[in-house]
Amino acid sequence: MLHLTSNKFIASLLRPIAQKLDEFEIRNSETAHFFCRLIPAQCPFERDICFFGHVLLHIPPMCKLNPFYEQLVGLRFKALCYLADVCGEDIAAYC
Repeated sequence: MLHLTSNKFIASLLRPIAQKLDEFEIRNSETAHFFCRLIPAQCPFERDICFFGHVLLHIPPMCKLNPFYEQLVGLRFKALCYLADVCGEDIAAYC
C-alpha cells in the first residue's frame, strides 16, 4: 500500500509541472529556436552496439521513461509550428 501511496504523491507533485509545460506558449522566434535546439527530434539514447558489422545489442529508446516526455515533445512541436506557420521559416534543419 505504501508503494501506491508514494506513486500518487509523486504524480501529484509532477502534475503542476506537466500542466505548465502544456500551457507554455511560444511568442517569439528566439524562444522557438531555443526549444527546437534543446529538445531532440528522436531519443538520443537508442543505440545499436555493433562488433565487426554485426549487431550485438540494441538499446531501446528510454525517453518515454521521462515523466514529461509527452509535454516536451508537444513543446517542440509548438515551437516548430510557430517557426513554420507564423515566421514562415524553413524547419528542415530541425527534422
